[in-house]
Amino acid sequence: MKGAALSFREKLGYGMGDAGCNMIGGAIMLFLNYFYTDVFGLAPALVGTLLLSVRVLDAVTDPIMGAIADRTHSRWGRFRPWLLWVSVPYVLFSVLMFTTPEWSYDNKVIWAFVTYFLMSLTYTAINIPYCSLGGVITNDPGERVSCQSYRFVMVGIATLILSLSLLPMAEWFGGDNKARGYQMAMGVLALIGLAMFLFCFANVRERIHPATPSNDDLKQDLRDVWKNDQWVRILLLTFCNVCPGFIRMAATMYYVTWVMGQSTHFATLFISLGVIGMMFGSTLAKILTDRWCKLKVFFWTNIALALFSCGFYWIDPHATVAVVIAYFLLNILHQIPSPLHWSLMADVDDYGEWKTGKRITGMSFSGNLFFLKVGLAVAGAMVGFLLSIYGYDAGAKQQTPNAINGIMLLFTVIPGVGYLITAGVVRLMKVDRNLMRTIQADLALRRAHSHHESPIASSATAQPGEIK
Repeated sequence: MKGAALSFREKLGYGMGDAGCNMIGGAIMLFLNYFYTDVFGLAPALVGTLLLSVRVLDAVTDPIMGAIADRTHSRWGRFRPWLLWVSVPYVLFSVLMFTTPEWSYDNKVIWAFVTYFLMSLTYTAINIPYCSLGGVITNDPGERVSCQSYRFVMVGIATLILSLSLLPMAEWFGGDNKARGYQMAMGVLALIGLAMFLFCFANVRERIHPATPSNDDLKQDLRDVWKNDQWVRILLLTFCNVCPGFIRMAATMYYVTWVMGQSTHFATLFISLGVIGMMFGSTLAKILTDRWCKLKVFFWTNIALALFSCGFYWIDPHATVAVVIAYFLLNILHQIPSPLHWSLMADVDDYGEWKTGKRITGMSFSGNLFFLKVGLAVAGAMVGFLLSIYGYDAGAKQQTPNAINGIMLLFTVIPGVGYLITAGVVRLMKVDRNLMRTIQADLALRRAHSHHESPIASSATAQPGEIK
């Protein structure tokens, strides 16, 4: 069912919210592993342990935050005010995470764990409401894809700003003192991220409200959300979808520095070109889904990514032009599924309300965000553990052939296998274009009658289509 078209300003505002997140999140994906091993001075295996350990706490904090957001009542809505309330602590802890105190090794380890945990906690408190916001600003599936396309273009712009400026700023601020350089550079980028959060807060509105408001407790919400079979499946899709890209991003600095043998300035341009490719991919998502069902586009793009990523292994890393072109094209393909993935989360939330009569947006998106962060942690940890297994030494002037091969696998073949697994998981989803039309029409009818009728289960009998 068609909803009112959103204005350019509101779509831009919505995209600004995730742009703010990615001024820090992009630094985590692209530079945190490298910062922890080569600047902060942690052992690679310890970095892997750090990234995984905090995710245990997220298993508790994420659903609690989702429940809190669902129960928030303010003049700004349920989810939007959190952008205002949590943005300052989030950017502050992010700068502290990239701060290297001149302490003993053991105390520095404690600092790394504490600051990473505080950053992750505030990320949860701002990102779960933000992601939930995407499901309540419009009920039109087409507009949702459009919003997500704007979002990931803005993410691309933010990541481009980050990739073009972080390393040069770190060198300019710090000179030979890389630790101070990273701290100051992240301080500047964090302030830009804060402005982006505030722009999002000022320009986005919540429009979709549950037909049947609920005051159930957290345990009941957890039981109800598990009745949504598509929610359970999209959790698996979220984990599988984020892992391959995060692994390759975390391995990029190692690949450019040690495999290609290039400078920091080349790394800045290389990463930035990949970000531009991702921006093209974000815009292609809307074009492709205007013609084909998003599940089909999602599936076939991951098949292409699996083949392309594995083939990248055989490109001579010293054939710079070939590597740069392949990296650009790979990033275009990589980003196409991202807007589709997040619009699917909103569709699954609609499916849950259609099936159960209850809408639990915050809880639904908190589960997805938890699995996204688990994917990020597993990817980062895998990079750390495999570098350790392959004998990577951050202090060496030259890496062993075994370590070089390990970096190449992390950059190419291992993500390729992940893309293939993701394509298989897409097959489990059934919220295709035809079913969503039925769901939207049925939910609109329920909301229209909710003021004088009790909610009842949908009588629609449409069956989901298949990916052929």
